Amino acid sequence: MSKSVWIIVAVVVVLGLVAMSKYNTMVDKDESVVTQWANVETQYQRRADLIPNLVNTVKGYASHEKETLEAVMKARASATSIKIDASNLTPAMIQQYQSAQSGITSALSKLLAVSERYPDLKANQNFLELQAQLEGTENRIAVERRRYNEVAKDYNVYIRKFPTSMFAGMFGFERRPPFEAAEGSDEAPEVQF
Repeated sequence: MSKSVWIIVAVVVVLGLVAMSKYNTMVDKDESVVTQWANVETQYQRRADLIPNLVNTVKGYASHEKETLEAVMKARASATSIKIDASNLTPAMIQQYQSAQSGITSALSKLLAVSERYPDLKANQNFLELQAQLEGTENRIAVERRRYNEVAKDYNVYIRKFPTSMFAGMFGFERRPPFEAAEGSDEAPEVQF
């Protein structure tokens, strides 16, 4: 074999090894994004699981607040019905998911405002415990969304840098959308008693 054939073979082998390394790293980072999205959904599910207990506790004290209680349960049903394929996230899917979750947030705000009118409810240990768990869950949701954004950013930066960008396009790795705040969330909610 001539020297030029050996050089071509060596270049092809090196390119193959580089492509394999880049591909494996993209797969690792993509799986990190999928896993982190699952963590976000887990915290939202935890919140959804707490809601029936909170509603039942309030029901005992404020049975004539039927409209508020039904709104909370309806928002929960709406939010839990939305399923998103984490391997195919799009900004529109994340927005749809966020909109449903915002409905729960709004309904829960009204429910907690109702609780202010019932001193016995506010002193009830079950209610206080559920309220604390709900607050903790909201904090966990914020942490998981932040972590998702960090992992998505790491993945997005990696697949956009040269030479990885060439391999990302070849192998079908696409940018992952960040989790953004819902429209209007920059304004403080108005709570009326």
